[in-house]
Amino acid sequence: EVGNGEQLYECPMCSLTCTNIQILEEHVDLHLQEHSFSEGGNIRDLELAQWLQTEEDKRQRSEEEKREREEFKKLQRQYGLDNSGGYKQQFLKNMEKEVDRGRMQPFEYHKRKADMMECLAFGIDDGKTKTSGVIEALCKYYQNENKDVKHVWLSTGVDHFHSSLGDRGWGCGYRNFQMLLSSLLQNSLYNDCLGDTTLIPSIPKIQSMIEDAWREGFDPHGASHFNNRLHGSKAWIGACEIYSLLTSLRIKCQIIDFHKPTGPMGTHPRLFEWVLRYYSTENEGGAKVMCTSKPPIYLQHQGHSRTVVGVEEKKNKTLCLLLFDPGCSSQEMQKLLKQNSDGASLKLLRKCMGSLKEKQYQIVAVDGVLSLEEKTARCHASQVLTSEKIP
Repeated sequence: EVGNGEQLYECPMCSLTCTNIQILEEHVDLHLQEHSFSEGGNIRDLELAQWLQTEEDKRQRSEEEKREREEFKKLQRQYGLDNSGGYKQQFLKNMEKEVDRGRMQPFEYHKRKADMMECLAFGIDDGKTKTSGVIEALCKYYQNENKDVKHVWLSTGVDHFHSSLGDRGWGCGYRNFQMLLSSLLQNSLYNDCLGDTTLIPSIPKIQSMIEDAWREGFDPHGASHFNNRLHGSKAWIGACEIYSLLTSLRIKCQIIDFHKPTGPMGTHPRLFEWVLRYYSTENEGGAKVMCTSKPPIYLQHQGHSRTVVGVEEKKNKTLCLLLFDPGCSSQEMQKLLKQNSDGASLKLLRKCMGSLKEKQYQIVAVDGVLSLEEKTARCHASQVLTSEKIP
């Protein structure tokens, strides 16, 4: 091959080199015409045909390899593993674009850059994408709702976090972890585990926390997928990384894998029933609105994750999940805080059976704290298997 990566083809008869196999074939045909009357022409033809076939195979192989390399690069880009920088770089790049388009004044750029650098230095989230008080507003709303909800179970208070300029397109897993953590921080049961964490960590800090869990020995298989490094990348994380992180903090949780639909038309009734059981175990009384002490649930499917903050049971017995989506802006979430809501903005949260039709779902559900011995045992177990399959 020549320096610029162009393939060269050599004529087997006169050593002329061509850059194109078609040109070479035409050139060889001329040789054949010249030699067609000479003895042994047929043998020559056979040799040449074989040679041309070998060259064609080589060319196809090299094209196949090139395609595979490009596919691999595309996958690395898609999952943020292409060394193109992480949260900080994306934040600055997106702010520069805003300034170029005249949507942000330079002084605001410098102020926001300084704020961001300070938050990253302390490892805390800047709170700019946070909406608080939604669960409390839902409790009030459901007390007065009298149309079609028979029962509703809600998580403890959860702050909603959405993706920002720094993590748009890849940050959903981290944002859902922030939501889950915002709930655990309000629950005295988890004070011991979260002693060092009183404020919500920033995305780069969460990346470092997951790397710490890997260093402790959690999920070596998953860690190797990311080359043991998340910090400074735009890497997508999923249920296994959330499980490792929570367990490393001594928070007891389980991953459950709903690996295929269990209802008609690709639906997942088993998933809905599982969530209902999770929320209703501690409040099986007849009250219509149950504001439970249960943390929210992390819900993953291919390419996106959300947070389950409650479940409705309608008068006709159908179930709907209530989901916080990191893709939903705080302006939209604010609508849920208004009193006397007619429930229209609940469309943002309410997902009934027909809306969840991905092939597979995974959930991570928190359920208490671990002793140091239990944590060590789970660390060893994660080196073999981290998910329980629902048959």
